[in-house]
Amino acid sequence: MTKCVIFDFDGTLSDSLQVFIKAYNNFAEQEGYNKVDPEDLDDLKRMSIPERCRHLNFPMRNIPFAAPKLYRYVRESRETLPLFPGIKQMLDELNSRGIHIAIISSNASDIIKNCLELNGINYVHDILSSKYIFSKDKLIKKLLKQYDYTVEDAFYAGDEQRDIDASKKSGLRVVWTSWGYDDESLINGPDLKAATPDDIVDFASRG
Repeated sequence: MTKCVIFDFDGTLSDSLQVFIKAYNNFAEQEGYNKVDPEDLDDLKRMSIPERCRHLNFPMRNIPFAAPKLYRYVRESRETLPLFPGIKQMLDELNSRGIHIAIISSNASDIIKNCLELNGINYVHDILSSKYIFSKDKLIKKLLKQYDYTVEDAFYAGDEQRDIDASKKSGLRVVWTSWGYDDESLINGPDLKAATPDDIVDFASRG
């Protein structure tokens, strides 16, 4: 049986896109980058991260420096990051089965913790924040080593191709969540494509 499910946060657990678009557009206005036009969202979802950066005239190398400014805007705006429908029920069910739930995200850990607490979720204690968007595999390996899990004991659930790539680098099974940021046209190699949060519970039950 699955012992641990590791989740991405934004686009997987939290429907935070609109909040972060506001944060990014505020940042872009100050720094002189192209803003995100709501009419472009469908096209952006079909672009890779380098393509999105080119579209927004935003150098990829600046991502680590921009992230703290975006998170500060989210904190100062005091906007609550909503969970997707069915997510709390899914997490409650996994927790009731004794499955260890962890989160590895590029978002700030305090923002994630605040969202969970506001939604009455107080049993997720491992929230690891990755400074670099393409280095989640290092935190996955760190978490597995900390709890002495084998790669068969856990799987990762995320909405972007970079989540799949990080999981494969770590030797983990991976579930792609279809309700998130990346369009299916970008997705390659998941062990399961989840249409609903219940699919993740079913996958965990199969071990």
